[in-house]
Amino acid sequence: MVNKSEVGIVLMNLGSPDSTAVPDVKRYLMEFLMDKRVIDYPWLFRKLLVGGVIVPKRAPKSAEAYQSIWWEEGSPLIVLTKQLQKAVQNDMQIPVEIMMRYGNPTPEAAYDKLLADNPGLREVILLPLYPHYAMSSYETAAEYAKDIYRKKKYKFKLSVIPPFYDEPDYIQAVAESMRPYLQEDFDYVLFSYHGVPVRHIKKGDITGKHCLQVADCCHVKSPAHEFCYRHQVTITSELVAEKLGLPKEKWGMSFQSRLGREEWLQPYTAARFEELPKEGRKKLLVVCPAFVSDCLETLEEIAVEGKHSFMSNGGDSFKMIPCLNVHPLWVNAIVKYCTQLIEK
Repeated sequence: MVNKSEVGIVLMNLGSPDSTAVPDVKRYLMEFLMDKRVIDYPWLFRKLLVGGVIVPKRAPKSAEAYQSIWWEEGSPLIVLTKQLQKAVQNDMQIPVEIMMRYGNPTPEAAYDKLLADNPGLREVILLPLYPHYAMSSYETAAEYAKDIYRKKKYKFKLSVIPPFYDEPDYIQAVAESMRPYLQEDFDYVLFSYHGVPVRHIKKGDITGKHCLQVADCCHVKSPAHEFCYRHQVTITSELVAEKLGLPKEKWGMSFQSRLGREEWLQPYTAARFEELPKEGRKKLLVVCPAFVSDCLETLEEIAVEGKHSFMSNGGDSFKMIPCLNVHPLWVNAIVKYCTQLIEK
């Protein structure tokens, strides 16, 4: 057990609308899509595009989608993050709060709550709940939390845990969460990750000459890999498949949640759902390792829309493996990461 009254932990997730009402969904989408790291166009163009085109068209449909997966206690992502908070706190005897990149609770609310309950607070450990580095996920979350920290001039030290895409404890947690489902009859395992524009991958290449320019770039050692989402999700998939003993012909990767018309990382998950049955892979398992908490992108986009597409195109069985949520090995991994940082 770790017991340090001067240290606090914050778990940071993506966020959710406050309710399924269209005005709340609009507010959430505006905050999300106006993020310069999500849609990285000049502010005025982004404002016109997001506020004038995307959100008015998307909000009513998104509200319906949220309604279809909303739990009695509220947003699944928020509920599951609170459950994770409680599980980590039980194991560490250290104050644990949660914050969201978009929506509530905000970083300021989380910091203030820690301080109010722990006046002697000297350090806060921030864990962005994103295993992989992407400009539009880990980076925007970590930088936003740090921006609020600086603007409010908090006196405590803020330490941020880096992406953990290849950390053995995370890999083991993902693998063991999948293992019971592999006991069933299946043809194929699809690792579906949130997509990002190809432009973001090239923009994040600190060498300017590696990502998507070198043959087999994800496996050719480069400093670019520290910030390359494509490399990191590839490594996660390979390590988990190796841990489970999955032969190469029994699994693959794809990318979901595409927005707009520009080229995103491929293959697209939606396309693979249509193609796999035609390839004779009719009994499908889908896992989404980039999401540690089940949310709209897993519960609705994959488990409902994806299943319908796959089965309509000739599939026989479809199973979405739940995210890590509050899996004991995932809780153990978080406790270990935070403890290591505290003890440094």
